[in-house]
Amino acid sequence: MRRGPLSVAYLADDDGEPVRVAYAIGKRVGGAVVRNRLRRRLRAVLAELADDPELLPSGAMVISAGPEVTGRTPDELRNDVRSLLEALQRRRSAADAR
Repeated sequence: MRRGPLSVAYLADDDGEPVRVAYAIGKRVGGAVVRNRLRRRLRAVLAELADDPELLPSGAMVISAGPEVTGRTPDELRNDVRSLLEALQRRRSAADAR
């Protein structure tokens, strides 16, 4: 699923364990310093959003970032991640309803 410059691949796991997150940030985004900075920023945003257990379900996810994400302000990045996780939650709710 893609929202803005971010995308997520999610694998559900109903064992109640905390979410496991990996990051896929390719060289198109920039050099190693830029990619590591972005990874740290994404990790900080997810740590901030971890207070809401509905937003971060148990399981495993891979968050991918495109080159456009490097120009995002912290607030824009937080909104992008929140939007991505809310879309994932809606998709999971719709699948559970079936």
